[in-house]
Amino acid sequence: MFSIGIDLGGTKISSAIFNREGDIIKKNLAYLENRGGREVGGLLQQQVGNLLNHASENNLKITGIGISVPGIAYQETGRVWAPNIAGWEDYPLRDDVLTVVRDHKINITIESDRACSVLGEVWKGKARGCKNVITLLVGTGIGAGIMSNGEIVRGYGGAAGAIGWLALDRPFREEYSKCGCFEYWASGNGIANVAREFIRKDSNYKGILKSIRSGEITSHDVFSAFESGDALACKVLDQAIECWGMTVANLVSLFNPEKIIFSGGIFGPALKFLDDIYKEAVKWAQPVSIRQISLESSALGSEAVLFGAVWMGLAANK
Repeated sequence: MFSIGIDLGGTKISSAIFNREGDIIKKNLAYLENRGGREVGGLLQQQVGNLLNHASENNLKITGIGISVPGIAYQETGRVWAPNIAGWEDYPLRDDVLTVVRDHKINITIESDRACSVLGEVWKGKARGCKNVITLLVGTGIGAGIMSNGEIVRGYGGAAGAIGWLALDRPFREEYSKCGCFEYWASGNGIANVAREFIRKDSNYKGILKSIRSGEITSHDVFSAFESGDALACKVLDQAIECWGMTVANLVSLFNPEKIIFSGGIFGPALKFLDDIYKEAVKWAQPVSIRQISLESSALGSEAVLFGAVWMGLAANK
């Protein structure tokens, strides 16, 4: 039995055929290159078609297709909301895939990247055997995959886990309306933006980041400056650590998970801060729950979402 997994991101599509043991049989990668709307749908159809052809040529029986999207998947309609892809405010993704899949016995399942990340970790990552676990994805933006008592938490409209909007500061600032308070301070984009903000406000700052054009500063630059002892970079990352710790505390107090698993491009270089994040969380969290949890890095890295998508395709036939 084989499954196709599709990880649709804001910039690329990763797709692969897996066997039921979790081995990759065939993998493809395609870049969106500023495509939007039906063009992205056509690219995804092409990827599905290529993998189905490969399966047919090699006598691999595909029983399911799992697709991860960066937004909200509406289970009943098969339509999706993906704000980082132009024209995908209410996109008929399942209908697109059905035009390529001629075998109606193949199940098609669509989920958010947040849900897929935690499914991947439970199947083949650090969360194997867990029923109460949260994945915290910190990259360009921030999201959380939440599993409670063995079930994915989706929420009423499918938007559960949009944790970048967590309120961690007051008073409200207009900047938070675009991405959310947590994401403003502690995402990849946020870390770079906060560094620019601090530089503008500190006329005496003459450090490493001052030599980079303000609009070109990245989170990578901030981490590099931090390693060199730059005071402003330390201030920016101290702020991020505080936000990550407060978020862990809030998640622990709300869901009482066994583990919170950090992944995404920022974790990465921020893995060195896990002990500091835990110390910050202890200040804020429910005292019994925080002692029960472990904070861990993903064993699957950026592949966790793809593994989760594949698992959905396999699970649909169990």
